[in-house]
Amino acid sequence: MCGIAGIFSNKSIDRAEQRIGKMLDSIKYRGPNNSSYEILNDRCVLGHARLSIIDLSSVANQPMTSNDGNFVIAFNGEIFNFQEIKSELDYSFKTNGDTEVILASIQEKGLDWFLSKANGMFAFAIYDKKNEQLTIVRDRFSIKPLFYYKDDENFIFGSEIKCLLNSGFVEAIFNESAVDEYLGNRMVREPFTFFENIYQVNGGEYMVIDKDLNVTTKKYYELPRQNFDTEYNEEEIIKETTAEVEKALKRWTISDVKVGAYLSGGVDSSLTSAIMASDENLKDKLHTYTIGFEDNNEFEYSKIVADKYNIDHKNILINYDDYVKEWDRLITYNDAPLAVPNEIPLAIMSTELAKDITVVISGEGADELFGGYGRIYRLPFDYKNHQYSGSFYENLTKKYEYVPRELRDKYLLTNFEYRKYFDDKISGEFENYSNEENIFRFFQTYHIKGLLKRVDMTTMQASVEARPPFLDHELIEFVNTKVPYELKLKWVSKEAEEEAKGLESNNYSENLDVPKYILKKVSEKYLPNEIIYRKKVGFPVPLTEWLPNIGEIAKAELKDSQWLKGDKIDELIDESKSNAKAGQIVWMFINIEMFRKKYFNKEWRY
Repeated sequence: MCGIAGIFSNKSIDRAEQRIGKMLDSIKYRGPNNSSYEILNDRCVLGHARLSIIDLSSVANQPMTSNDGNFVIAFNGEIFNFQEIKSELDYSFKTNGDTEVILASIQEKGLDWFLSKANGMFAFAIYDKKNEQLTIVRDRFSIKPLFYYKDDENFIFGSEIKCLLNSGFVEAIFNESAVDEYLGNRMVREPFTFFENIYQVNGGEYMVIDKDLNVTTKKYYELPRQNFDTEYNEEEIIKETTAEVEKALKRWTISDVKVGAYLSGGVDSSLTSAIMASDENLKDKLHTYTIGFEDNNEFEYSKIVADKYNIDHKNILINYDDYVKEWDRLITYNDAPLAVPNEIPLAIMSTELAKDITVVISGEGADELFGGYGRIYRLPFDYKNHQYSGSFYENLTKKYEYVPRELRDKYLLTNFEYRKYFDDKISGEFENYSNEENIFRFFQTYHIKGLLKRVDMTTMQASVEARPPFLDHELIEFVNTKVPYELKLKWVSKEAEEEAKGLESNNYSENLDVPKYILKKVSEKYLPNEIIYRKKVGFPVPLTEWLPNIGEIAKAELKDSQWLKGDKIDELIDESKSNAKAGQIVWMFINIEMFRKKYFNKEWRY
């Protein structure tokens, strides 16, 4: 896990060493073990900040050049099957790591061949000296971040937006279009950001930039379709799914440094921790961690798993003061308003676990893959059985979006450009599939990326690499294509399904059905039922209980906001109180203004 940076220009780069040096300094926490750059010619410079995980020797430092001298790479991430790819190449290797395997693959067989083989999480840049072109690549599901800026003279990229700003070529302009988008989705979806003219590379795509800065984009990965078979052998599928989950976890734990895991006591983290604790190569050096508040935690459940497997486990207790103290600091790592309140506890936990380990396994992707959000994944069933007005997509947005549209319409001064863009885009995509499939595609394509941005920031600020093995693309392809839909969201009985037709999902999910059924059956090999079959609980942060304090912070922070109707702040706070998510709604408005003040009141260009 690392950070990458670079500048590619159609003219000589002024003060190239100073610029790339500042870019790397701004993200040195992503790669504290080594920071290097290479000026390839007067128009291209690549930089790399290294967190050593595989092949800890200095010979594996980057940027790295291929044996033929033509390709130079700056790589962030891990290729977990690099040994298998390596065995297919006729190349004289100097290192024992995965970076050189990418170079060798591109030199011998090309980028597309490598991407068709690579299992992992990655963002990298390759410069081709002969053809004078730069290629930047992002992994299939956007696990690793990658941003870029382009004008008439420069193409600038990096692992974080602050990296681009520190190039001195980029002006920070607050993107008001992103405000409505963030409040609805708790993130700004690809390819946009909170900065005008700074974009995200889409997951599963790469961009080729020629010497004149012409850009060609190629999509190299498509999400596999869902399986809707109604005839199958359930026991056989459980057996096969167990094997695939175990294989994915084994792949994603390869490392030359210590590996640990989050252990919240939920089924996803408990299963990954249990599988790791059952591995002869991992069990004696496994550390797990849980964080919570005095009156709001899941310590009793994580203890059950830790005790069962004799895991070296640590509970981390925090309070309101700890939370507020970290809040302001973390926005400077995020380059955006924080997405969800539990980012702050996650970051505190990551800072604590960094004392023991460098790699942590996390459970992102399990709910999206196996159907864990029962109340919303059952919307197709409810839509079929009730006379809802509007399209299925319109009903999904009402159920999914965090701050309701009517509240955003009432209080924002900004435009709603991105709302229209994504409404048109996603409703168009929905026309191609059934509603049942659309739910899975929506969460696997859009929702998951907010969780991944959260886990990258909270871990990398502490120089820790987070790995989500449920996003192993081979596992995703197996589950989507081989596991029938009705084994992901399974009715308790035929009678239960009939009863549910007269109800809505909020009243029957987890009572008349079993969300994530197939993964829970896999878990029975490792976990007690009191862990597997307890009701799903989100990461608890008591913001609503803190609302009086949060409300006072809001009044102080929002009084000078330029994107919010200033005379409506008290009304906004009062109206939010009628919403079960009142604390988080107010918290999100505060985040926007805290972020805006940090980034847009200074001159970045030089």
